[in-house]
Amino acid sequence: MLFLYSVFLIASLALLIAGIVEQRRHYAALEAIPQRLLVNGIRGKSSITRLCAGALRGGDLTTVAKTTGTAARFIHPDATEEPVYRKFGIANVVEQIGIVRRAASYRPDALVIECMAVMPALQEVNQTKLIRSTIGVLCNVREDHLAEMGPTLDDVARSLCRSMPVGGVCVTAERDRLHILREEAAARNCELIVADPETVSDDELRGFSWFTFKENVAIAIAVAELLGVDRATALQGMYDAPPDPGVLSVEKYRTPSGHRLSFANVFAANDPESTLMNVRQLLGLGAIDRPLHVVINCRPDRVERNGQMGAIIPDLDPDTVFLIGHPTRSAREGIPAHWQGRVVDLGGDGRDPDALLAQLLDAMPGDASLVAVGNIHGQGEHLLERLALLPDAESAVAGGSVEPAVAVEAGVAAESVQPAEARTGASSHIPVQRTPHSSRTGETTP
Repeated sequence: MLFLYSVFLIASLALLIAGIVEQRRHYAALEAIPQRLLVNGIRGKSSITRLCAGALRGGDLTTVAKTTGTAARFIHPDATEEPVYRKFGIANVVEQIGIVRRAASYRPDALVIECMAVMPALQEVNQTKLIRSTIGVLCNVREDHLAEMGPTLDDVARSLCRSMPVGGVCVTAERDRLHILREEAAARNCELIVADPETVSDDELRGFSWFTFKENVAIAIAVAELLGVDRATALQGMYDAPPDPGVLSVEKYRTPSGHRLSFANVFAANDPESTLMNVRQLLGLGAIDRPLHVVINCRPDRVERNGQMGAIIPDLDPDTVFLIGHPTRSAREGIPAHWQGRVVDLGGDGRDPDALLAQLLDAMPGDASLVAVGNIHGQGEHLLERLALLPDAESAVAGGSVEPAVAVEAGVAAESVQPAEARTGASSHIPVQRTPHSSRTGETTP
């Protein structure tokens, strides 16, 4: 018995020493990075991470970034990127240790990293132990992850504030619960800077080759100014930055019956408020039009969100509501009774994707717009893959050889995130109308 106790004691001491050594190595790696930015919030974190990194690169600051959203990416100082490897495909906040160590090897001026923690306690650990940010970003407070951070939006706001740097600076574009953010910032001796989206002009927003929001751009400009990068330089850096794979996009396809289909991938905005904001922006810009149809992808582990998506159907006012995935009943119960006649239930994970797309297209006579909302995983990914095989609307009309309109990576339309100048031939991607910039030619947007 004494022998077993001795082995246990030695093993425990070895683990303790190894932990202390690992912690000191990690803190040394953090100290090698002068500016560390932690981006937190509910919606738009990945896009803001990329915008901040682009703005800093535009100011000639060596910047490394890491996103966690639709597809986790490690972004090198030259803006090239690669997927973040995850054992068994499972995300874990501990991966931030390896990211910091790898980033430190570049001797960068700044690291911009997206918060990947959801549980309030883990958000605090992520800030105080793993990142120790000098500048925090809290983009917004939305109705999501209520089971972990709720039950109320006030609770969500206070939970997100756990990532604020003590004695540091935090930038936000949140308005509705700004008073809570101010209280939490004061308790942490953290300077709270409120970015005003109205300072971003429509002309500046048109400079992007993908859809984005003024709130996101305003935050990135504020961060850049904190680090000495002027507005014009920061904007040019953002224009040049590659967008996130989950960025809001619209593709134009030609259906087998010869009709034109405008498809809006709004899966990334998977809370009701952001979803409505995205769809209204697309309608306002003319990127999609009516007749409008909506497809809600349901997941068994997101039953509450399925119902929330059903509840916003009257605000979207579509001609048809398609339900896919499962359990579709959770979304259907959220749709008001007088809208039930417009619901087409195509649910079931076992449904053949080709048959699913065929039924969708058959139920949309003539030219139409289709908006995909909810969560991308499951049947949503299969839908995107099958849509990617449809011919490009303009190429199909031209009668030439047709290439697939979209290349799909990780269930997300990948070609849609390429800058316009990288495309050749007739493109079906519909970005925001943009004004030419002197350093960007041949170009045609939370």
